[in-house]
Amino acid sequence: MDDFQIYKSYQRLLKNEDLSTPLAAILALTEMMEQSNAGTMFELLTELKGAAEALSRQSLNPIGLKAGCELFIEFITLFPHDAASFSELKTELIRQGQRYAEQALAYRAKIAELAFDFIKDDSVILTHSYSRVVLQTLLLAHKRKRISGEISGSNSTCECFSSHVLCFSVFVTEARPRGMGIKTAEMLTAAGIPCTVVLDSAVAYAIDKVDFVLMGSEAVVESGGLVNAVGSNQIAIIAKAANKPFYALAESYKFHRMFPLSQYDLPSHNPGVLSFPQTMSARARPASSGLPSKASSVLFDNGSPIRITQEDIARNNPDVDYTRPDLISLVFSDVGSLTPEGVSQYLVGMFAG
Repeated sequence: MDDFQIYKSYQRLLKNEDLSTPLAAILALTEMMEQSNAGTMFELLTELKGAAEALSRQSLNPIGLKAGCELFIEFITLFPHDAASFSELKTELIRQGQRYAEQALAYRAKIAELAFDFIKDDSVILTHSYSRVVLQTLLLAHKRKRISGEISGSNSTCECFSSHVLCFSVFVTEARPRGMGIKTAEMLTAAGIPCTVVLDSAVAYAIDKVDFVLMGSEAVVESGGLVNAVGSNQIAIIAKAANKPFYALAESYKFHRMFPLSQYDLPSHNPGVLSFPQTMSARARPASSGLPSKASSVLFDNGSPIRITQEDIARNNPDVDYTRPDLISLVFSDVGSLTPEGVSQYLVGMFAG
């Protein structure tokens, strides 16, 4: 066990684009079990909990991986078995962990099937950042509606109807500071889906053109609220004010027994975020006389220039935020279409054994 580095295993697994953080965490723990010398279930659970803590400590945003670790450890604890020895039981647990991760990759397809019926002709959808399940849902809808349009068009004499192939369009936010919305927009555009990138600060401007919001998730918590890329919360607030549905898409392995009451209850919260850094000098002076121009900078008294970079801004801002359950219309998951209250009930049932 001393030679097994759980975090390196986790990082290696994350290089697989199909694996989200909870699944990578589950597979990392499964690999750890293969390396374990534990001789009893108590020793194995102790090692698993220690490995989960190690992963959490080394991650800047541990929320998703904590959900995966929590689910896996609960599964190990409650696993029914008739194994004749602990060695046989451990082998079976490893096999089941690998099988679960393999099966869980199909969850996005199940969610896409559920959400598909909500995408109507000429829908305008707003999404935020980059989400594998949102992307799969939109690509499925585009593929099916295009095929449907082509078949209907071939049987119709109406030229305008037969040319109606694309029947929904998407606004994608930039999603700063990581800018992952650009990746989403590029993939949607490459698939032939009409797509426009919207400034994070222009969501309220665009919301009247939108029919509904389709949002991915890093975790869905016990309150039924959503943890996702920063900016999700303000989009939900704007959608609520504009009376537009806000739909969250989340695989069940992202359901997390956590009950935040505010943004600052998230385990990813850093007290240094949104801080006011100390300046080098109380006084600053312009670098040139007269009215400042776009090219001019401000200098400290010691002559060094003041520059605020995008990296500085990113370091002093959060990566994720929390969206309250009252702002969420429905949560589409592989276990069904749930209200936020339904998520709470599902979590209680799942971890009650």
